[in-house]
Amino acid sequence: MKLFKFFKSVGTEMKLVVWPNGHQTRIDTTIVVSMSIIFAIFFAIVDWAIQSGLLYL
Repeated sequence: MKLFKFFKSVGTEMKLVVWPNGHQTRIDTTIVVSMSIIFAIFFAIVDWAIQSGLLYL
């Protein structure tokens, strides 16, 4: 019976969740993808700089 009660409370809580609309989801996705690309480029440059620096040792 505890399991049934648990799932009933989960259903009740899910009805209270405010889900983002499609526009907000697209904005958030664009931000995440953009930041991922920016960080990838940044770390590639840092990696290249460290690798180049180590070659001169």
